[in-house]
Amino acid sequence: MDQSAICELIRQFVECESPTDSPDDVKRFMEILIDSVSGIATAHLNKEGALICKFKLPGRRKKGQLLALGHGDTVWPIGTLKSMPFRRAEGRLWGPGVLDMKAGLAFFVFAIRSVVELDIPVPHDVVLLVNPDEETGSKASRAHTEALAKRSDAVIVLEPGTGLEGKAKTARKGIGVWNLKVRGIASHAGVDFERGASAVVELSRQIETIAGFTDLARGVTVNPGVISGGTRSNVVAAEASAAIDIRVPRLVDARILDRKFRALRPFDKRCSLECTGGLTRPPMERSKGGVALFQCARKLAADLGVNLEESSTGGGSDGNFTAALGIPTLDGMGAVGEGAHASHESILLDRIADRVALLTKLIPVAIHDGKSAISYTA
Repeated sequence: MDQSAICELIRQFVECESPTDSPDDVKRFMEILIDSVSGIATAHLNKEGALICKFKLPGRRKKGQLLALGHGDTVWPIGTLKSMPFRRAEGRLWGPGVLDMKAGLAFFVFAIRSVVELDIPVPHDVVLLVNPDEETGSKASRAHTEALAKRSDAVIVLEPGTGLEGKAKTARKGIGVWNLKVRGIASHAGVDFERGASAVVELSRQIETIAGFTDLARGVTVNPGVISGGTRSNVVAAEASAAIDIRVPRLVDARILDRKFRALRPFDKRCSLECTGGLTRPPMERSKGGVALFQCARKLAADLGVNLEESSTGGGSDGNFTAALGIPTLDGMGAVGEGAHASHESILLDRIADRVALLTKLIPVAIHDGKSAISYTA
């Protein structure tokens, strides 16, 4: 395995800045990724800007399909490289998007190339889907992700592993947003104070109630993250609003929150409430199929002298969508490092070789040794 070549590809990926809100730059990154799979895959961009690669792998008869998921967009604006240049130092590679998740994509490319070069028979088709809008919720790409997943027997997600141990992810919380709008009655705060009904005061009382929806024992968190309201300090506010983040480990928890949000009533009867929202990503609940995939990967990692552990996380990925469809999904199979979305984003150099080797071993056996979706979705 040529680790210097892997690092060079990671450098090319990272130095092509690709924030979600700049489609042309995301497309430019996708084109670099297409070049990296030249000769081993057919690749094209769909109308949403997602990249689909179907690989040409050893082995004559193909039955079933393994889907690998990634995303080409990052949270970092154009120009971030000036303050966060790609660099190799302190046993790490540093740079915007290196962990989340350009290194994981590079790992997969080299794992596939290893399968081809070593002439390892792969008894199923392998497809890589790289979405352009994961960091903003995958609104445009979700339908295509789900359509490809329905034609697949298993899914591996190239997001980074958990922590500096690089734990695989067998569960992720579902994510949602609720928006609460309050309408009150405006009045002059000095002359006609009593005639007003403050939307700001009403919202503050609602927020206290909503914050109480958090249930840490169940892993449910409810965060009123953005609030706004009023026009001037001498005007009793006629309008106010809040955007509220929810995280739920199970679908039933989302249903419970749905009922609670819809049951909100104004404290001041002169005010009115408009409450809308719900899940944007369903939870990736720990499942038999996902655990079977993990156990397969764990055994392969042990053969490499690596103890692969499993984990759950509060963050979401496109794996949430595939797992919710009942397709066995194993997440966190990308790079090992820390600092996603932070200025110290980096990956560990000494974990590149074992992660690429693990993917190389997993790709040919994920469906059959890792069990197929057919076993668990009847």
